Amino acid sequence: MEKKEQELISVTIDKDENGEIVTMIEDTPKKKEAMSLYDLPGVGPATIEKLEIVGFTDIMSVAVATPGELIDATGMSQNAVKKLIAAARNSLEMDFETGDELLKRRENIFRITTGSKAVDELLGGGIESGGITENFGEFGSGKSQMAHQLAISAQLPREKGGGNGVAVWIDTENTFRPERIKQISKAYGLNETETLANIKVAKAYNSDHQMLLGEKIEDLIKKQGLNVKLVIVDSLTAHFRAEFVGRGSLAERQQKINKHMHVLSKLADLHNFAVYVTNQVMAKPDTFFGDPTAAIGGHIVAHNSHTRVYIRKGKKGTRVAKLIDSPCLADGEATFRVTEDGIKDV
Repeated sequence: MEKKEQELISVTIDKDENGEIVTMIEDTPKKKEAMSLYDLPGVGPATIEKLEIVGFTDIMSVAVATPGELIDATGMSQNAVKKLIAAARNSLEMDFETGDELLKRRENIFRITTGSKAVDELLGGGIESGGITENFGEFGSGKSQMAHQLAISAQLPREKGGGNGVAVWIDTENTFRPERIKQISKAYGLNETETLANIKVAKAYNSDHQMLLGEKIEDLIKKQGLNVKLVIVDSLTAHFRAEFVGRGSLAERQQKINKHMHVLSKLADLHNFAVYVTNQVMAKPDTFFGDPTAAIGGHIVAHNSHTRVYIRKGKKGTRVAKLIDSPCLADGEATFRVTEDGIKDV
């Protein structure tokens, strides 16, 4: 069914010099129709096919793209690509918005429970949609256990702290275990087969494959119609750390991680799903006081993560989650336990 323009008419009533009523009818500006890629200047069927192959399927995706990305995808000149982006942005009226408008838009943000009330309270209610939450810590600290818990929590109804949708898992360290999903879902009284079917898992064999899988998430949403509400990357930096060795390759590694996280952040914002990434750590030998543990990825990972949590082992088998960085939450700590039934309070 075609969309029709909504016409608004203003009526002005006035009197002439003889006292006769004069009615003037003026048309107000018509509401803009939603544009498609075919409405963009200099774009034909062949160019649209090239754009769609790499994931540029609508006006918004073109509007937020960089000139370099579109040049690589279409082979167009830089001037032509700039006109393309400008036309897409003008059609969407991408202007500033007021704080109250943004607050109203953020009412669509939801949070996914971690299974622990203490950790949820630390995070303001759980893992937030529309951004990236990074958990870093040493081996055995519970990062992947938390990922399994969240993959199930994402399927719960909103009123139970879930996302009422599907989870996507990009596995870089062979950490996903369907047996663990069955174990936790049984404790929640969920159908084990259905729960596993609502988790889409892909193994990434190198950093380029990992970045490609990140871009393919949009295909799951648009082409397959999946209601993706959580994306898990476990772990974020394993392949990059193994492939780019030495200071000479550090700049290239950081650029690729930056691009990968930008894609995840952009998709999370556009489609309102939560991103949970785990990160490896290293020991800083020049630290003489305090905890020498530092996350891999440096400032690039830190700046791209909206919320950062450091998980460490506690006493008597417990785990301690420490909120390191958040745009709106105060720093703090919460203690939890990893059990057969999932993540639980102590």
